[in-house]
Amino acid sequence: MVIPVEDAADARLADYVRLRDVDLRRSVESERGLFVAEGEKVIRRAIGAGHPVRSVLTTAKWLDALADVVGGTTGGTTEGTTEGTTEGTTVYLVSDEVMEGVTGFPVHRGALAAMERTELPSVGALLTDAERILVLEDLVDHGNVGAIFRCAAALGVGAIVLSPRCADPLYRRAVKVSMGAVFAIPYARMTDWHGGLAEVRAAGFRLLALTPDQSAVPLDEAPLSGRVALMLGSEGDGLSSHWLREADQPVCIPMSPRAMDLGVDSLNVVAAAAVACHGLLRNSLTGRLTG
Repeated sequence: MVIPVEDAADARLADYVRLRDVDLRRSVESERGLFVAEGEKVIRRAIGAGHPVRSVLTTAKWLDALADVVGGTTGGTTEGTTEGTTEGTTVYLVSDEVMEGVTGFPVHRGALAAMERTELPSVGALLTDAERILVLEDLVDHGNVGAIFRCAAALGVGAIVLSPRCADPLYRRAVKVSMGAVFAIPYARMTDWHGGLAEVRAAGFRLLALTPDQSAVPLDEAPLSGRVALMLGSEGDGLSSHWLREADQPVCIPMSPRAMDLGVDSLNVVAAAAVACHGLLRNSLTGRLTG
């Protein structure tokens, strides 16, 4: 059902208000079990991953493109319709000015959807079928988390395990940066940071801790057969000393000697994840060709 809304302060748009306010979004999304998907492609991927649509906020320009997404109910508008109708997805139709007034920024991809979260699997259930996984410790930047999910999806990683304090992959910026890849990679969140790696090891994974320390074994020379869990640390400090001790082996991405002389001794976490995931993929493909 399509409902025109002319006031950015309309209470029916509460799910979309002040999307720039990180603390508010965390509170709202935790309380209501919601997240916001931005753009037609991302909304479609979220629906394909099984997330129910609570409502859609869009402008007239994008209404036809979203017709099938919202149940084909965009042929006309209905005044006075209440949210939660079973006759189709509730679509709030607004002007560009109202859209920016609600969200606090221009929505260049034309549409937002308030989606319902689904229950995450346990770490144990997640690891049942995966062979190559990432384990992320305390990454706090939502854009970095989204970019790592995109790298993982593109380069054949089977699953991602998050530490308890890792940023939310379903926060709007993470979903946007990942281009919907957060819906392509299954993930779970540890409940126990101190002992959580033991469960991953018990599932048969070799724990490789990615570190900028050039004395570590180069990733290309590390044993990568069998089940491998690649551990990535926070943006500032990298992996904690506790997780480094828990790892089976520290591994590094070799840096150019000239770069090292200039003081460039590491990659940022997203670039490191991309290179490392490619290394895992290359090893996996080589194993298939020679096996």
